[in-house]
Amino acid sequence: MKFKIDTREKFTVITPNIEKLSDNITEELLQTAANCLQSNIKNVVLNLNIVTDIDDAAAERLVKIQQQFYESNASFVICEMQKNVEKKLDEMELLDMMNVTPSESEAWDIVQMEEIERELLDSDDVEFEE
Repeated sequence: MKFKIDTREKFTVITPNIEKLSDNITEELLQTAANCLQSNIKNVVLNLNIVTDIDDAAAERLVKIQQQFYESNASFVICEMQKNVEKKLDEMELLDMMNVTPSESEAWDIVQMEEIERELLDSDDVEFEE
């Protein structure tokens, strides 16, 4: 299996079990993440602690995956990114478009904050409809 999947209370952690994240692998990741969007636990934390290299197409696809999650009112947070992967994403000017944290616990904090933010936005919408 190319991914380790660990389901928690509010999010699913997906950890690739490979060192290079290629476009093919990222396509599989997209399918795995899309399955999460169809479940009760929609939020995903992508743990890249093993990944030491990423190709350009895979990097661009990660941004698209994150956008799909936010369009679906779900969180997609990347954590434990290796320095050389971070550097490549920065050089491609993609890093600033991603929700990245140093640790999985900080990713959990982001998911919780975004959940609260979505709840507040939903309650504001209800107030305006009245």
